[in-house]
Amino acid sequence: MTRMVPFIQRGRMPGNSPDGILWTANEAAQATRGTPMADWAATGVSIDSRSVVRGDLFIALQGENFDGHDYAIDALSKGAAAIIVSKMPQGLPDDAPVLVVDDTHQALKDLAQVARHRCSGRIIGVTGSVGKTGTKEALRLCLGAQAPSYATVGNLNNEIGAPLSLTRMPTETHFGIFELGMNHAGEIHGLSRMVRPDIAIITTVDAVHIEHFANVEGIADAKAEIFDGMGPNGTAILNRDNPHYARLLAHARTKGLGTVLSFGRNRGEDAYIIDARCHATSSAVTAVVGGERLVYSLSIPGEHWVLNSLAVLLAAKAAGADVPTAARALAYLRPMKGRGTRSRISTPYGSFLLIDESYNASPASMRAALSVLDKTDPPPGGRRVAVLGDMLELGEYGPELHEGLMDAIHRAGIDVVHCAGPLMQHLYEKLPGSLRGHWAPNAHSLATIVANETRPGDVVMVKGSHGSRMTAVIEELTALSAEEPDFDVSTALAANDA
Repeated sequence: MTRMVPFIQRGRMPGNSPDGILWTANEAAQATRGTPMADWAATGVSIDSRSVVRGDLFIALQGENFDGHDYAIDALSKGAAAIIVSKMPQGLPDDAPVLVVDDTHQALKDLAQVARHRCSGRIIGVTGSVGKTGTKEALRLCLGAQAPSYATVGNLNNEIGAPLSLTRMPTETHFGIFELGMNHAGEIHGLSRMVRPDIAIITTVDAVHIEHFANVEGIADAKAEIFDGMGPNGTAILNRDNPHYARLLAHARTKGLGTVLSFGRNRGEDAYIIDARCHATSSAVTAVVGGERLVYSLSIPGEHWVLNSLAVLLAAKAAGADVPTAARALAYLRPMKGRGTRSRISTPYGSFLLIDESYNASPASMRAALSVLDKTDPPPGGRRVAVLGDMLELGEYGPELHEGLMDAIHRAGIDVVHCAGPLMQHLYEKLPGSLRGHWAPNAHSLATIVANETRPGDVVMVKGSHGSRMTAVIEELTALSAEEPDFDVSTALAANDA
């Protein structure tokens, strides 16, 4: 197998010069039309004094409940190379490295726009109701195996996170990958015009954040705002299996995009699945991408991951990367924390498998997680246990969409279902007695019950929206035993065939 050398750059990796400099005082002053009070050079950018590391440029943002200016001196004490402020903090030394601007929020945007302008690499924007962070991480891995690549760290995908991510992008970036998120119409419009993607992926459209929209069609329109910052040479990559494909296609054509590519399960798409064997911890895939037949393994289970891998490979092809090399890199993809990570929990009475899906949830992602649980066979005497928390931001559709999970639970062969929250109570009351575990008003109340009820050999999957705080259940279960060490994706990729 061909050796893969990672060029991955994330957040604080080397910047515009051999010594890793991202911004100098002069460059930042020109970008923001600010006044530098000293000479300095920064190798990173931060807006949170708690996470500042040596060499960072700290931008003192002001919000409703905080003022970054109160922490500017603390940032300098932690090694920040400089601070950007709109007012001088009390107690600041006269020789402190400071850039004074009229508005720090605007300064962040100004730096972001200059960072985007000075990068000549190919920029990929990723959005969708579900799957955007995983798709972004897969692109980071696949493209980082071939050329200097940069990707949004975590899910910094909003009006603050997206410009912050841009300010951290080194000039020599060959492939840049940015996640764009929203929960209201109009949000992605501004992000797209800032990021200006060359290639845009919409993973899928579903009833996520629907309480802020009249219908799912409105969500599709909001996702299509990713095309607003693209030009006629732009490429859109769309899920042909999604019922809103035609609507998204119309948006892409209306915005004048030169190329629209599709992915799905049916022959005739630009990327399609020939065969996919989905197992408990991986998938074996045979697919055609851009007319090229590929056989590859995907080290995260689930048909949804298989489908999104087609979008990843189409984007790699559109960006000019080597597609077979990108496909091989998918074997090293690992789930992010709270998005399908697995831990073997050992207790004095035996062990059980914990699948952590606690980061977030929607009807589509809940069904996908239940499908993965279905593929995970417990040993003799063990059970498939689903611990489900409320799916939020569903508005008036909430009760109906929670009850609607019944069919997915039956198809997945679940043995026990525990529920937390007032919305999940609607599902709990519909469960037959043979499946009904326990219900509690919140995750904290349910956590101890689940820990006491879990048996050796069980496979326990925990999922819920971030606001439902299902991490409380994860913490209670993992407290029964020390977690196994996290898998380091970058280390594994670098060691491939070493």
